Amino acid sequence: MEFLDTYQQIVADAITKYTFKDKPAELYDPMNYIISHGGKRLRPIMVLMACDLFGGDMKQAIKPALAIEFFHNFTLIHDDIMDEAPLRRNKPTIHTLHGINVGILSGDGLMLKAYKFFEDLEPEIFKACIRIFTHTGLLLCEGQQYDINFETQENVTFDDYIRMITYKTGVLSASSFEIGALIAKAQFKDAKAIFNFGKHIGIAFQIMDDYLDVFGDQAQFGKKHAGDIYENKKTVLYLLAKEHGTEEEKKELDYWYSKKTDNIDKVYGVEKIFRRTKVDEKALRLIEKHNEIGQSYLAKIDIPEEKKKPFAELANYLLRRES
Repeated sequence: MEFLDTYQQIVADAITKYTFKDKPAELYDPMNYIISHGGKRLRPIMVLMACDLFGGDMKQAIKPALAIEFFHNFTLIHDDIMDEAPLRRNKPTIHTLHGINVGILSGDGLMLKAYKFFEDLEPEIFKACIRIFTHTGLLLCEGQQYDINFETQENVTFDDYIRMITYKTGVLSASSFEIGALIAKAQFKDAKAIFNFGKHIGIAFQIMDDYLDVFGDQAQFGKKHAGDIYENKKTVLYLLAKEHGTEEEKKELDYWYSKKTDNIDKVYGVEKIFRRTKVDEKALRLIEKHNEIGQSYLAKIDIPEEKKKPFAELANYLLRRES
C-alpha cells in the first residue's frame, strides 16, 4: 500500500528531526532506543490519515502524531516491565538492558514529552485534543489494571474482556483518528464516526494479537511464544475455550491457570485444549465481526468513497498480519 509507505516516511522523518538530544543520556538514550525501533507506527499514521481525510493541514498534525507515538511507546515500556518481557519487536526491552529504574523513568519522560508536542495547536483545538488524550491515558491505565486483575480473578466474562481490550487498545487507535479529525476541524459527528471506526478496528487488532500469541509465527510476531499462557492472561482464546470446552477441559484450564510457571507442560496442555475447542477459528470470526462494525462507522462519514478507501485498506491490512 503506497499510501502507508508515504505516511510512514513522514513519521520516520519527523522522529529523526525530533530525536532527543537532552541530558542525561542515561534517561534519553533509552527513549530514543525504543522510538527508533520503528514497527509500523500505526497510531501516528492514523492521526495523519484522519487529518488528511477531512482536508486539514498535515504539518499541524505531525507533532501531535508524534505525541501519540511517544505515549504509545511509554505504555509499551511500562507494559514490558509489568509482564517481565525480555523482547519487544525482536529486540531486548529497555528494562532488560538498563534495569527497571531506567525503564520507569524513560517511560515517564516519553509521556511528558508527548504532552509538550501538542503545544503548537491553536487554543481551542489544543484544549479538545488534550482532553481526549488525557481521558485516553486514564482509560488505558484502567484497562491495564483490569488485565492484571484478570490474572487472579476466577470469573472473567466475555464483556469484561471486551471492556478491557477496548480501554487498553481500542481507544488509543480511536483517539488517534479523532485527534487528527479535530486538527482538521471536522464536524463533531464525523470525528465521532472515525473514533468508532478506530475503536472497533483496535478491538479486532487486539483479538488478533491474542490469536497470534499462540497461533502466530514467533519470529515474525517478535514476542515470546504463548507469553499470555505463561502469564495466566484470560484472553479471548481462554474465554472461548472455557465456553466451548468439556467439563474435563475446563477443569484442566483452571488447574493450569492457577499456576504462574514457565513449565512447558502448561503451554502444551493449554494449547491442546485451544486446538480441540477450535478457538482459533472462533477468534478469527470475532475479528471479522469487529472489522465489519468499524467499516459501518466509516460508511457514515459524508466524504467521497475514494477518500475513505485507504481506511478500509488499512483495517484489512492490520487484520491480515502474519500467522
